Amino acid sequence: MTPEMELLLVNNIKDRFGSSIIQTTVQFGEVAHTVKKDALLDICRYLKTDPSLRMNFLMDVAGVDFYPEKPRFTVVYHLLSLITKLRLRLKVRIEDGEKVPSLTALWKSADWPEREAYDMFGIVFEGHPDLRRIYMPFDWDGFPLRKDYPLRGYKDRYNPYGEEKK
Repeated sequence: MTPEMELLLVNNIKDRFGSSIIQTTVQFGEVAHTVKKDALLDICRYLKTDPSLRMNFLMDVAGVDFYPEKPRFTVVYHLLSLITKLRLRLKVRIEDGEKVPSLTALWKSADWPEREAYDMFGIVFEGHPDLRRIYMPFDWDGFPLRKDYPLRGYKDRYNPYGEEKK
């Protein structure tokens, strides 16, 4: 990415949403903004519709558990403009139990990775049209990618009586 494009991604967003940007980093030619949860939808709507940015593809949504830090989770969004070839990373820090606004209304590609983050980390996306488990059985206890999740789970899945391990 050229330095002009980096400046566009940094300054355009900071000028418009200055108080909602917590931190901005540029490493290896990649721009990442950590933003306030309440401003996420507005920022994403701007990124998608602004003629100079046109971030028209949400590549991925990922959860990260920083247990025992506070806030515990980070939700990371990887955006791409197929027109301008710009890439941008947005991050939102949340506590356990906090809800993040779903981006499925802006990008349909957010559907599956938001469900994955819910299934593996327990991150709830408010306004998601179908937020349910996709990998783990519906009756599974807990969220297996959390750092405090026990290595063998909460129950022995092969115990026909369902008794908890001691």
